[in-house]
Amino acid sequence: MTVQVSEQTPRPTTATRVEFVHSFLQAITAKGTTSSPVRKATDPARADRFARTLDDYGFDYTLLGYSSDGADPFVVASHVLARTERLRTIVALRPNTTYPTVAAQSLATLDHLSGGRAVVHIISGGSDAEQRRQGDYLDKADRYSRSAEYIEILRRAWTEDEAFDHDGRHYRFEGFGPGSQPLSGRPLPISIGGASDEAFDVGSRLADVFTLWGEPLRETADQIARVRSLATAAGRDPAQIRFWVTFRPVVAETDELAWRKAEALVARSAGRLWPTQDGRREQHTNAGSVRLREIAERSERHDTALWMPRSIAGAGGASSLLVGSPDTIASALEEYVRLGADIISLPSAGDLDGAVDTGRYIIPLVRERVARAQAR
Repeated sequence: MTVQVSEQTPRPTTATRVEFVHSFLQAITAKGTTSSPVRKATDPARADRFARTLDDYGFDYTLLGYSSDGADPFVVASHVLARTERLRTIVALRPNTTYPTVAAQSLATLDHLSGGRAVVHIISGGSDAEQRRQGDYLDKADRYSRSAEYIEILRRAWTEDEAFDHDGRHYRFEGFGPGSQPLSGRPLPISIGGASDEAFDVGSRLADVFTLWGEPLRETADQIARVRSLATAAGRDPAQIRFWVTFRPVVAETDELAWRKAEALVARSAGRLWPTQDGRREQHTNAGSVRLREIAERSERHDTALWMPRSIAGAGGASSLLVGSPDTIASALEEYVRLGADIISLPSAGDLDGAVDTGRYIIPLVRERVARAQAR
């Protein structure tokens, strides 16, 4: 059931820097009919409908996430791009699964065929168990070292006018390229994130976009300041880095109704988020998940609309909820934009009506308020 709010909600005419993301793969997978409790199947009709919905309702990007038991994000990205007009795809890529020169070719090809709508998110790996499912036995420090080298190779592959060699710690090749330049002739945007020291180091030096989980305003401000400080220390202009934050919105006509809806959602979700391949819930040990659990243990409620339920905090996905009416959620997001958030991810965990509500009632309000604030 969608929110009943006036259809006359104005859409802004002034361009602003804030952009919106919705995740995709969770929205198009469904439990299969086999005996496995977690076997998944990709639903092409639902994929088409979801892609067009995001395109129509003001989302700028869709994130094609990655998991060892999920659909291939490159294949799904090509499907989405062929069925949309303006939506950009963010392909989540693990360096252990695709050699960097091959990734450079694939991403550049997507970019050309889509008219310049390809972006990449580098996943260094937050779970040792998940990494090992596909043969990756590096420790965290080495995984981030590999990601840094991977990013450098991608950018060279996208910009070199002559064939080049590389002999690094993790990758070695001779005479690659040229011919993998994106449509614009410039490197594609690269995002990277995390909450560990290694993530901050690599991201502050190399990321175009640094991604953050949904934390309270004070903690988010601290993390943004840390990235900017490290970028400055590395000799980089911190203004070159954009920041991406993620929350799951739970919206209704009033704050009271939204909280009832959120409580019911969490009650349904608490026991089944991110199960392992044998159906059991996996305790995420990456720094970001640990941070979310620690914050939730101190308090579940923060600022004006943020709810971090202890039962799901840090369990994977968007476990930090923004709860309230469209006005309440838009006001909360405006505060994050003031802190420096340029990109806001508002996934609905596969709920198409939730994506419609976000696109119809929240995104226009945030854009309108941000445009008005920038015009002052």
